[in-house]
Amino acid sequence: MTTYLVGESREVAKVMSAIAREEVFKKEPVRPPACILAGGETTVTIQGDGIGGRCQEFALSFALEVEGLENVVVLAGGTDGTDGPTEVAGALASGITISKARRLGLDGTEYLKRNDSYNFFKQLEDLVITGPTKTNVMDVYVLVVGKD
Repeated sequence: MTTYLVGESREVAKVMSAIAREEVFKKEPVRPPACILAGGETTVTIQGDGIGGRCQEFALSFALEVEGLENVVVLAGGTDGTDGPTEVAGALASGITISKARRLGLDGTEYLKRNDSYNFFKQLEDLVITGPTKTNVMDVYVLVVGKD
């Protein structure tokens, strides 16, 4: 899709979730099963006391936007193997992430408000841990939409 993805992570995730909806409901821009790739470096304006990085925040915002949407998953990760002040590269999120979190008593909206995406995904065991890759190209965003 692009290698110039920029902007506030939580807002860029809303755009990616709109693309996911387009895939699920209109089968565009390509027919599922589909894998849509994007790259770039988003930002996070810290307003809370939590921990996380731009990819984890992207994934949490995406999860909130696609709640209940079937056959949709996104991977958001840093190519260097780290995201923000954490030891993880990023996180995985899908249409079932928020319902899975609720079963554990987690409120995704509250975690997003606190910029605490790391602790949210850690409890779900949906963090992506690669270790240092010794390369830093950009962050990558992989949206996969399966067939009905």
